[in-house]
Amino acid sequence: MKKQFLSVTLIAALTLGTAGTTTALAAPQSSPVLSAPSTDKQVIKRIDADKIYKNIEYLSKTPRVAGTDSEYKAVQFIKKQFQSYGYKADIEEFNFLSYTDPNLVELSVAGLDGEIQANHLTYSVNGDLSGDVVYAGLGTKEELEETDVAGKIALIQRGNLTFAEKVLNAAEKGAAGVILFNNADGELNGTLGEDNDKFIPSVTITKKDGEALLGKLNDGVKLTASLKIEGAHSGEKPSYNVVATKKATKNNKAKKSDIIYITGHHDSVAGAPGANDDASGTSVTLELARILKNLPTDTEIRFVTFGAEENGLLGSQHYVDNLPDEDIKRSIANFNLDMVGSRDAGDLAILTNDGEMNLVTELAQASSTRLNGEPTPYGQGGRSDHVSFAEAGIPAALFIHSPSEPWYHTPDDTIDKISKEKLQDVAEIVGTAVYDQAKIEAKKTDFNHKKEKKVKVPHLFGEKEFK
Repeated sequence: MKKQFLSVTLIAALTLGTAGTTTALAAPQSSPVLSAPSTDKQVIKRIDADKIYKNIEYLSKTPRVAGTDSEYKAVQFIKKQFQSYGYKADIEEFNFLSYTDPNLVELSVAGLDGEIQANHLTYSVNGDLSGDVVYAGLGTKEELEETDVAGKIALIQRGNLTFAEKVLNAAEKGAAGVILFNNADGELNGTLGEDNDKFIPSVTITKKDGEALLGKLNDGVKLTASLKIEGAHSGEKPSYNVVATKKATKNNKAKKSDIIYITGHHDSVAGAPGANDDASGTSVTLELARILKNLPTDTEIRFVTFGAEENGLLGSQHYVDNLPDEDIKRSIANFNLDMVGSRDAGDLAILTNDGEMNLVTELAQASSTRLNGEPTPYGQGGRSDHVSFAEAGIPAALFIHSPSEPWYHTPDDTIDKISKEKLQDVAEIVGTAVYDQAKIEAKKTDFNHKKEKKVKVPHLFGEKEFK
């Protein structure tokens, strides 16, 4: 099943682009001590950063793109690890619409000196065509009403509308293809957002090349373009979530226990081994499952690794959508781990979907104060699997280092960039925070929302853009 999922935060980030933006983090605050140091030590003494590192090393041997054999191999490894700790691990399969990038994108223009380097738009369709180039402005319906694009290739500038709207507007008027040129320097890596059988072959070019084409057209030069896209494919593929559950060791039989989730995503983007993104979060999740297995709790703890996070949080959305109402009511916290090991990323931050404190931030700030002498700052941030829990009304937060490392989503996201010290720190903060709430006869945190002064730090992500 594929469910289109875009939170307000995600839409804003994808539509406007996130490069150069900032995430607000709350300034450190004093937090109450919620558990005795001896209780924390029960967790800390069991954490083994070498085990986390070893699991990252195995998972990051190859990219783990959702729907591929390498993802399935990773899923089997994760299941086996959970089982070795004494869990009954379940694999949850779901289908999603996958887009395979073309293996050939070519654009040539007769009447223009020099070559033009073209990029494809995600979800653009295959085609082999040629036609006169005509300028259609920003590709609005009004501009296309005044431009004869039938059987021709529309040259359209970026801006105002989404790429999909521009392409569909041109297709509606009979255009054979679309060339989109940037309105800022640099290459344009864009997406049409989703599969649509009304799309026509479309490519992107730089601002410089687009203005060169426009200049020729304004000078009255006839331009004929040949455009070829081969190998693009859209279709359903399977991806997987892996779930291991630690039932409450002791609880009131007349009342089912609360549920806490510790999560990460095991998939990566194409071409990236994904050591930090997110073999690190997956491996810390595995380690916390190992160390918490035999500690007594009166709270149920679920450890989940999600597939297809890079495709739009699809695994976590599928998982949360299929939780029974009773489980939703019992769910009190989601600790989501994403990119928690890079030696070259910034400091640890805790991000919530709405930027407000919740039970997760309260527990984690208390544990980091006990362990490190000051609370980990929090702020607003979406774009990871905690969003799926937050939108279901479950207190959730993302643990991530900010700013991200320079090789985020690149082939250089490899095991040699991973810091065992950062892995240890995150595992200690999250592990003691979870156990503080879950341990038997714990004084459960009575959370009160707080407003904090915020400070700015660089935003975490870049992303393909919609317009």
